[in-house]
Amino acid sequence: MVKVFLMLYRKPGLTREQFLEHWQGPHKELAVSSAAPTRLRRYVQNHPVRHAMTEALRQGRGAIAGDYDGIVEAWWDSFEDLVEVGNTAGQIAGALLEDERRFCDLSRSVMWFAEEHEFVGPGADAP
Repeated sequence: MVKVFLMLYRKPGLTREQFLEHWQGPHKELAVSSAAPTRLRRYVQNHPVRHAMTEALRQGRGAIAGDYDGIVEAWWDSFEDLVEVGNTAGQIAGALLEDERRFCDLSRSVMWFAEEHEFVGPGADAP
């Protein structure tokens, strides 16, 4: 399984509310409707949470605050599937990117690829 994490910043001039409204609405619908042709296995939006505990936890670890407007997780079975998306569903993937440009500042956003290793949970390797 290959995961892509996108740590998103909103486009200049948009409020956080406007960003979230578009992301949770039209963009989510576009992502969901394009899942099959783009071989997308899982799509998760992580929205920021404001809670008194967050600052205390950060300070306890000596961590900095991430100021992202949201984080996306997109999952595919393999990098080969991602290549195939470019070959067979490039127009759909292009539409997703074009929509991201409407509400995201892609030049500041971070794209990070990962392979999952689960140690606690239903898919965890037995000790």
